[in-house]
Amino acid sequence: MRPAYLAFVALALLAGSAGYVTQQWLKRQSDTALPPPVVSAPAPAAAAGAAATAPVSGPLGHSFTAPDGSAHRLDEWAGKLLVVNFWATWCPPCLREIPAFVELQDRHGAAGLQFVGIALDQAEPVADFVADKAINYPVLVGNEDVARFMQELGNQIGGLPYTVVFDRDGEVVLTHQGEWDADAARTALEGLLQGS
Repeated sequence: MRPAYLAFVALALLAGSAGYVTQQWLKRQSDTALPPPVVSAPAPAAAAGAAATAPVSGPLGHSFTAPDGSAHRLDEWAGKLLVVNFWATWCPPCLREIPAFVELQDRHGAAGLQFVGIALDQAEPVADFVADKAINYPVLVGNEDVARFMQELGNQIGGLPYTVVFDRDGEVVLTHQGEWDADAARTALEGLLQGS
C-alpha cells in the first residue's frame, strides 16, 4: 500500500474513534447525571498556628469528585511525577492500558510516581470498575468539566484515552493521545523518574 493511503486510513480511524467516544459520552450524559463537580475549589484553610501556603494555580488547581462524592484537587499530588489518565468504562482502549498503569503505580509509587485516573463517566460504573479491577491509584469522575480540562491540556479532538504527565514542579512534560503501549509507557515514565 502507498504511504499516503495508509496515512489517510489512520486519520479516518482516529476521527471515527473520536466521534464514537463523543457519541457515547453524550448518550451517557442523557441517561443520568453526576452530582455537580467542584472545579478549581479553594484550598482548605490552614490549621491554627500552621503556616499558610498559596494554592497551586494552573492545571493542578483543578478539582474533581471521586465516585464517593468527595472533592480532590490535583495539587494533592504536587511534588510527584503525576500521570493524569483520562478514560471511561465504555472505552475499550482505555481499559486495555489500565493494568500496566496499576503495575507501574505499584512498582514506582515509592519513588514518587503517582497515577490519577479521571473518568469521563458516571460515578457508579467507575466505582464498580475500580473495585473489580483493584485499581491502586485515585480515580475521579466528571463530565463537561473533564472534557474542558482535557482540551485545556491539549486534547483538541476529545478522544479517549488521553494521558498527561506533570513533572514534580507541576509542568506538563508529556502527553499521549490514544492507548499507551505498556512498554512505551514504562520506558517513558522510568526515564522521567530517573531524570527528576
